[in-house]
Amino acid sequence: MVMISQRNPLSSSTSKMSKLTTSSSELDLDRPNIEDYLPTDSIPQPHAKLRLRDLLDISPTLTEAAGAIVDDSFTRCFKSNPPEPWNWNIYLFPLWCLGVVVRYGILFPGRVLILTIGWIIFLSCYIPVHVLLKGHDKLRKRLERALVELICSFFVASWTGVVKYHGPRPCARPKQVFVANHTSMIDFIVLEQMTAFAVIMQKHPGWVGLLQSTILESVGCIWFNRSEAKDREIVARKLREHVEGYDNNPLLIFPEGTCVNNHYTVMFKKGAFELGATVCPIAIKYNKIFVDAFWNSRKQSFTTHLLQLMTSWAVVCDVWYLEPQNMKPGETAIAFAERVRGIISARAGLKMVPWDGYLKYSRPSPKHRESKQKSFAESVLLRLEEK
Repeated sequence: MVMISQRNPLSSSTSKMSKLTTSSSELDLDRPNIEDYLPTDSIPQPHAKLRLRDLLDISPTLTEAAGAIVDDSFTRCFKSNPPEPWNWNIYLFPLWCLGVVVRYGILFPGRVLILTIGWIIFLSCYIPVHVLLKGHDKLRKRLERALVELICSFFVASWTGVVKYHGPRPCARPKQVFVANHTSMIDFIVLEQMTAFAVIMQKHPGWVGLLQSTILESVGCIWFNRSEAKDREIVARKLREHVEGYDNNPLLIFPEGTCVNNHYTVMFKKGAFELGATVCPIAIKYNKIFVDAFWNSRKQSFTTHLLQLMTSWAVVCDVWYLEPQNMKPGETAIAFAERVRGIISARAGLKMVPWDGYLKYSRPSPKHRESKQKSFAESVLLRLEEK
């Protein structure tokens, strides 16, 4: 009798698994344990509870990393981007030298002569008008306005300015204010040669401050000092009075509050948008093919900036007078300002960034940053506890 033994498949698989287990355990004996090479306090506890002080310990590092990104994005709005050098070989360098001779030896002296003649004509007319027509205010204001437009035209001619204006020319009407993006103090000159605006501007020292306190006072300009808190209340009151007047020159405001490099627009201050007046946007875009019109007031004086423009080939610019805007029902002044900023940015091809331009002059205090850091850590902790 032949007996055929049947092999149990389960026992076979079990034996195979035991062999695999044995082989894997043998391999584990040769594998180094990483935890043996780490300090005891560096191994995370699986059931430890995350505490606020743990987040506060790491949040400075995160804050510094985020701050570096923010600083790069913020300072990019106030950096001048010089053109790439093109006189890099022996063929182009002689042409570049010829251009330097033409710009500094021919164009610059001619432009200085044009500006000198303009000042002679302006002062010889402005002083008699301002002194002799004291009792004829309407006639005096009309003549002074025309003379201010004339001297601004001489300034634009001294840069060989090529400015193209789009849209209807602004006119003086009550309950309206004009707002524009801001690249340089020459924005005011470019706009002023077409219409004698009354502008809101930072008080400057030197010869610019002298012009502000004498000539530009005649067209109703309003000056302020950024560091004086009292000036803000005075300026707000003067703004309302000017907007309500029927005989005043059109009011021009640069709501960014600082010069931006004509690639971006920073947040608009809401003061111009809570006057209850019609807001007329103006978009200004400079062509950088010949010169960068951005004025970095922290690195160069306005005199140096003017000399840079007068020694360039030309200043090319487009100005758009856009459709007037009114505040919508239920719309806040901040939302109204952002809407107008979007219209200007879209027309001039500028990128909107969520930064306050005043941070260019003053950074937050350490206490303010510490409080923000603590509130950030607390919000993160609450979210983690909810999960």
